[in-house]
Amino acid sequence: MPELPEVEVTRRGIAPHIVGQIVKRFNIYHPTLRWPVPKQLPKLLAQQTLLDITRRGKYLLWQFANGTLIMHFGMSGKLCMTDKNSKRKTHDHLELLFSNDCCLRLNDPRRFGCVLWTTQDVAQHPLLVNLGPEPLSKNFSVKYLQQQMQNKQQTIKPFLMNSAVVVGIGNIYATEALFKAGIHPELPAKKVTLEQTQHLVAAVKQILRTAIHHGGTTIRDYLSSSGKPGYFSLQLAVYGREDEPCLNCGTPIVSIRQAQRATAYCPQCQKMC
Repeated sequence: MPELPEVEVTRRGIAPHIVGQIVKRFNIYHPTLRWPVPKQLPKLLAQQTLLDITRRGKYLLWQFANGTLIMHFGMSGKLCMTDKNSKRKTHDHLELLFSNDCCLRLNDPRRFGCVLWTTQDVAQHPLLVNLGPEPLSKNFSVKYLQQQMQNKQQTIKPFLMNSAVVVGIGNIYATEALFKAGIHPELPAKKVTLEQTQHLVAAVKQILRTAIHHGGTTIRDYLSSSGKPGYFSLQLAVYGREDEPCLNCGTPIVSIRQAQRATAYCPQCQKMC
């Protein structure tokens, strides 16, 4: 599933080519995604200039004078920059063609992504209004995280993945951040110490920035808008390395299940306090 770094890499990759350009055509080939793609979008977007494209958590926000397009990639979605005359692929569900002939197609084999439209304040949209702070912002601080963890019995790994606490930290990056901070993934959030919180906030920010720098993480099918894989997968310390030696101490990496997701950790470097 594309996480924050993959979405941010996509945004940075396409923004220079399409911001300031006029939508010449918006084609809907398969309207049935997580929710139906609004039928009126081709008319609403025709001849509209894209003013900006921003990101909130794992959502891309396409800002036009008459409203905002909200896009989420779901489990397997990606935006592909392609030639307008190229043959459409099986899972290409919609297409945006701009005045500079830049063509973007949304490809989503599992159809868990979404493309929605709002004319209201996008920050108040039901999908966005309850989201926590951006992890790379000043709002995601040691003080903030400590306050959120008070009296929380939930273990720290799924707690960190809760988008109401902080957005965009999915399974891969939560796993890697906890390893870097030396925190056992099954430690209850309320038992995380001040020192551990300091390490964790720093680890989250560093790992996300590094992942963005390396183009995200390709585990199965993620590719950037230009068709390139993400190379942060080469720097994964514990995720996907079950039974392999820890890069710090040599202890075999252990894998457990938490909230129906795989969690890898080093039992030596991430001891339960």
